[in-house]
Amino acid sequence: MAMPKEEKLKVAVVGGGAAGLLAAVIARREGAEVRILERNQRVGKKILTTGNGRCNLTNTDLHLSHYHGQNPKFAYSALQAFDNHRAIDFFEELGITHKVEEEGKVFPFSNQASSVLDVLRYEVERLGIETILEAEVKEIRKVSQGFELAAKDGKKYFAHRVILAAGGKAAPNLGANGSGYALAEKLGHHLVEPFPALVQLKLESPFLKQIKGIKFDGGAEVLVKGKTLAKAQGEILFTEYGISGPPIFQLSRTAAEKLRMKDEVWLKVVLLPTWPREKLEGYLSKRWEEAPEKSVHFSFVGFINKQLVPVLLKQSGLEEINKPVSALTAREKAGILNLLQDWRFQVIGTNSWTAAQVTAGGIDVRDINPRTMESLLVPGLYFAGEILDIDGDCGGYNLQWAWSSGYVAGKSAADGS
Repeated sequence: MAMPKEEKLKVAVVGGGAAGLLAAVIARREGAEVRILERNQRVGKKILTTGNGRCNLTNTDLHLSHYHGQNPKFAYSALQAFDNHRAIDFFEELGITHKVEEEGKVFPFSNQASSVLDVLRYEVERLGIETILEAEVKEIRKVSQGFELAAKDGKKYFAHRVILAAGGKAAPNLGANGSGYALAEKLGHHLVEPFPALVQLKLESPFLKQIKGIKFDGGAEVLVKGKTLAKAQGEILFTEYGISGPPIFQLSRTAAEKLRMKDEVWLKVVLLPTWPREKLEGYLSKRWEEAPEKSVHFSFVGFINKQLVPVLLKQSGLEEINKPVSALTAREKAGILNLLQDWRFQVIGTNSWTAAQVTAGGIDVRDINPRTMESLLVPGLYFAGEILDIDGDCGGYNLQWAWSSGYVAGKSAADGS
């Protein structure tokens, strides 16, 4: 759709989150007249909470295996067009000195997510991009030469191109409500039912109240029909409802997806992942031989969190946890050893959207061109960010998807041809 030479291409960006801000900046740099319509009182609220308030910008290990959805390969073109190196360079140019931490996580040197939002807002203002706050778009209608966007307050806006970057449903306390889905569906797009991802898991166990608050460096695996589907390692926390921590967040998408398919899902917890079985067996035998008079319960003090010991022993099948270790049978010893390396809990759900860091599911990518982010159903309509059925692992992958998809959508939408 060619524009008359005297008329500047107008691009409306619905949503002022990470993807929307990046898309707006790129579209403006490409020469378009850009307007951001944001339903909240300020843009970029969710950016402030990413990376525990430090903003995990991207990851040095940018590989498609870190992305999920019905068709994760869809993300490839955008991630290639604006990869982690380009993301780092983009923010360095805006003033964000970066540093790389464990597992390739990239953070601003300031350790402040607010600095990332500050430089994005500065660039938006410097480029003269109009930002309209508390502008909740209720309808996007195709009209001659473009689109009419109707806001909740009755105001209407015209744009030749629209970038829908309205986010998902995760973190409603930060303004997410899934409203972009309805806008897309009214224009003919289909929704892959969203569910919370990067979230805590709820477990079935009578002992959770006794062990809540216990943290440990351990391993965890999601199992269905005895087969391990995903595994992760790191700091794990038992809670009153179940279990939390970075490894659990990493596994939560797999668990949630299988629960939605009505599968029985189990979580295998490995309390001592760095101890091979033979080493652990030898160490416990030596420990027990050196103090045979100690109770089984007390024999673990100094080795295992003592709040965890009575629950662990009872779960292993030991009825008398205070009997001397010298009275332990070979079967009881094996039961304890097994549980230290393979403690299983049934997963019965995840925590709610409020606790989730990201949305799994979203607008079906089959109806979108991966090289341009343009709708295959509605010419001139583009998508970016979490609204799409693409989500990433912990570690900066979701923000990288926001930057990459925002870049491609912004550049494509500003192409006046």
